[in-house]
Amino acid sequence: MTTAVVTGASSGIGAATARALAHAGHHVFCVARRTDRIEALADEIGGTAVTCDVTDEAQVAVLAEAVGDTLDILVNNAGGALGVDPVTQADPAQWRRMYDINVIGTLQVTKALVPALIAGGAGTIINLGSIAGHLAYEGGGGYTAAKHAVAVMTETLRLELNGQPVRVTEIAPGMVRTDEFTLVRFGGDSTRADAVYAGVREPLVAEDIADAIAWVAARPQHVNIDLMVIKPLAQAAPHKVDRSG
Repeated sequence: MTTAVVTGASSGIGAATARALAHAGHHVFCVARRTDRIEALADEIGGTAVTCDVTDEAQVAVLAEAVGDTLDILVNNAGGALGVDPVTQADPAQWRRMYDINVIGTLQVTKALVPALIAGGAGTIINLGSIAGHLAYEGGGGYTAAKHAVAVMTETLRLELNGQPVRVTEIAPGMVRTDEFTLVRFGGDSTRADAVYAGVREPLVAEDIADAIAWVAARPQHVNIDLMVIKPLAQAAPHKVDRSG
């Protein structure tokens, strides 16, 4: 059976992706910090739960040991946004945390698992970026900086792995309504979190992104999808959203 690793699998896009890949026939390693959630998910889909903070190199090494010598798919989904302060008022601690999770976490997991992806003979790396990694918007300085880093790291990795049997893709979602992303960004303020989606007819949901990830993974191995940008119909750009719904 083919195998897949999904980080940040305890909720949102990560959990939906684990389900989608399991449905496609892969054995999924569900990876996140919240053990209770990933154990429940692994039981549901017949996968394997691995408790891991991707920012902790020692824990990532334990993950690599659990995965073993070969791996087919790696989905670097762990990440997130903190705050919406202007650059001139930003909290450096939030910026460091966003860079640590989104960028260093992706780096460490990729570095640890690329040998298994190469050894498997037909590997695929899918990094969860964002339209924030390709555009700027007010109040998004720290998050856009981190996701720009993920985007260019993905491009660099594709260059450096050229000639190896490993495909490299970035999925860049726009507005996706999940249980936690915006709530975490606003420090638990549900009123501010809900306002992000006010009047938006059918924002994307986690399953939309999971479906795209599963589609990318299912392409013939000689087909590499470099970048997929996915936005809801209501969103033309980060600053241009139809709220008439």
